[in-house]
Amino acid sequence: MENKINAYNSILDLVGNTPLIKLNKTTESLTGNFYAKVEAFNPGHSSKDRIAVYIIEEAERRGILKPGSTIIETTSGNTGFSLAMVSIVKGYDCILAVSSKSSQDKIDMLRAMGAKVYVCPAHVSADDPRSYYEVAKRLHEETDGSIYINQYFNELNIEAHYKTTGPEIWEQTNGQITHLVACSGTGGTISGIARYLKEQNPDIRILGVDAYGSVLKKFHETQEFDHNEVYPYRIEGLGKNLIPAATDFEAIDSYTKVTDEESAHMARTLAHTEGLFLGYTSGAAMQAVHQLNAEGEFSENSNVVIIFPDHGSRYMSKVYSNEWMESQGFFDTKNTEEPQRVEFIK
Repeated sequence: MENKINAYNSILDLVGNTPLIKLNKTTESLTGNFYAKVEAFNPGHSSKDRIAVYIIEEAERRGILKPGSTIIETTSGNTGFSLAMVSIVKGYDCILAVSSKSSQDKIDMLRAMGAKVYVCPAHVSADDPRSYYEVAKRLHEETDGSIYINQYFNELNIEAHYKTTGPEIWEQTNGQITHLVACSGTGGTISGIARYLKEQNPDIRILGVDAYGSVLKKFHETQEFDHNEVYPYRIEGLGKNLIPAATDFEAIDSYTKVTDEESAHMARTLAHTEGLFLGYTSGAAMQAVHQLNAEGEFSENSNVVIIFPDHGSRYMSKVYSNEWMESQGFFDTKNTEEPQRVEFIK
């Protein structure tokens, strides 16, 4: 009998089954038990690996994607990286329309993965022809044999998390989860997980995280799109200036808004206290947990799962850059801790 070599067929076989990690130091002052679902353990270092594999393989199954096809998408960076990774393995071309709000780290990573990248102005309306939504649509129309992933309006975005992330969390907590806290951008992650968990136990609280400058929280509460809610903010991959069809607002119990500054500092705190080097939105999710705790959301018996969407390496020029933090005014009277410096020995 031959000895079998235990190897994965490709990097795509590593997508999913990310760990649940108990949080300790950042939650010492909080009421309840807190666990992080760390999506940076995906091979593409974010939760977007899940939808990239799922949507592309579904398109292959339906005969929409064929050899020589081109994949086109709108992205703040993470979905683009995941799509570029899957495209390389499967042999497709990849074109990405990226918001200028995305960190330079993300843009450089997309180019490194062989994608053709169009950087579009962030602070324009969604229907502006320069917006990354409209640019992606135009590129799709102009490119023969292309498929537009359209994650903001693609039901498969929700389905990917309903079939993978939701069941993983239920099994990892042995059904004892009481609260889910997740950032809401396209809404696919929180909606897919929420649908699955609510089917298992409708009493589980689904708590969305939104940004100041985004319309999601008010739309959830009023069902009205308020243009006055929209203004520039810095957090990537969180909140929206449109209403994504990939968000199931009925599955979400409430939204909490967080600031750019507090979210940035919380991301750095997670690194300094838990040893978890995570992205800007992970800081936003953790900041929301602290705010929800102050509002009395949790009890001693609460088992809270927090989605940490991506890895900190994509934010070296932003939240992990002292220069960027200072330029944004984030080292101020409220956050007076002296940023650590590098000393060069001559």
